Amino acid sequence: MSTQRLRNEDYNDYSSTDVSPEESPSEGLNNFSSPGSYQRFGESNSTTWFQTLVHLLKGNIGTGLLGLPLAVKNAGILMGPLSLLVIGIVAVHCMGILVKCAHHFCRRLNKPFVDYGDTVMYGLESSPSSWLRNHAHWGRHLVDFFLIVTQLGFCCVYFVFLADNFKQVIEAANGTTNNCHNNETVILTPTMDSRLYMLTFLPFLVLLVFVRNLRALSIFSLLANITMLVSLVMLYQFIVQNIPDPSRLPLVAPWKTYPLFFGTAIFAFEGIGMVLPLENKMKDPQKFPVILYVGMAIITALYISLGCLGYLQFGANIQGSITLNLPNCWLYQSVKLLYSIGIFFTYALQFYVPAEIIIPFFVSRVPEHCELVVDLFVRTVLVCLTCVLAILIPRLDLVISLVGSVSSSALALIIPPLLEITTYYSEGMSPITIAKDALISILGFVGFVVGTYEALYELIQPSSAPVFINSTSAFV
Repeated sequence: MSTQRLRNEDYNDYSSTDVSPEESPSEGLNNFSSPGSYQRFGESNSTTWFQTLVHLLKGNIGTGLLGLPLAVKNAGILMGPLSLLVIGIVAVHCMGILVKCAHHFCRRLNKPFVDYGDTVMYGLESSPSSWLRNHAHWGRHLVDFFLIVTQLGFCCVYFVFLADNFKQVIEAANGTTNNCHNNETVILTPTMDSRLYMLTFLPFLVLLVFVRNLRALSIFSLLANITMLVSLVMLYQFIVQNIPDPSRLPLVAPWKTYPLFFGTAIFAFEGIGMVLPLENKMKDPQKFPVILYVGMAIITALYISLGCLGYLQFGANIQGSITLNLPNCWLYQSVKLLYSIGIFFTYALQFYVPAEIIIPFFVSRVPEHCELVVDLFVRTVLVCLTCVLAILIPRLDLVISLVGSVSSSALALIIPPLLEITTYYSEGMSPITIAKDALISILGFVGFVVGTYEALYELIQPSSAPVFINSTSAFV
């Protein structure tokens, strides 16, 4: 969320998680009476703990989940789940660090909230290095850039995911049977190009992002959770049946494929951009740490179980999206449709963060009577931009993997530990904590380098049979 709302009281942001239409920014600031409190603007429009949990689950469960069985194959049946567990614990720990540092500056500066970018900026201002203090404002710009790239990149992914899945279901409709025991090969009936499917979804997604209130979005988020839950239950009930003997599966895969696993895992676990917006909007933010750990524990268990069971069921034949391994019958074709519906509603939630950063920049520079028109216009342009990128960029799966390797590693693993060091170093930190933070940042940097290299290598020299790990489309 942009801090310009705090600096420009002439701009009433009706899409804000911080200011409701019935309350001005100055009124919200008056509610924040004590340094130790975390009262938010617009209490009448705050979210409950359940709505926050729904948003947290929906913000972390997306297209990356379907590629985890192949990720486990790239790591090994033993190394895969262990690595997913470690990465999940580290990612949640970094989310906790971010919330802790944000609370620290709320108390110190007597502010009702600080976003990710401001937290990094204040952390650099607390650094013992004079150079970092003098350039602290670049910390906010860097985080905002990574958030915009990451979240809009996910939105591009969703465009292609929706187009490809609906295209596959429609083309196979004539050959789809009621027999779910055999995966019968059918001749696809050609339909329109997938790019035309993207254009078909464009006006509906534009209308969806016109919903500018986070509490109202919780309704769509709940619908997305329900449809994706139903599809995942159907997926689980198939992969747990008649699991083959796993003795032939390698415990540890060749190390040359491990970077592919790491990139997929980071892509799947990158949800740190939603943490502070959700915490800032809670009616009772003291409960957020519990919600965070419970929600991420559910997500980690889901990732590990689906990744392992999918690989155990299909073995070396596992494809880039596990849905491709399902029998070609209407029951399991509906899994694609249900999951696609969930992804459709998720678009608005992923779009929310970059919108909160970009839109205030434009709206605060126009007359008050034009604010709503400019707000909606910028939203429309951003959605069209993600659609155009999805249409124009070849091998979008690798481009998004590249964006995820760079932005997700930076936001989820590299920045939070360094933030803790700069925030608390002058107040005294134990050598163990410093070593822990340094180790996590090094891990994130290694993932950044390796993931970037692998994505660029595939873009420049694609293999003869490319596998779309973090693919927006469900095919190999």
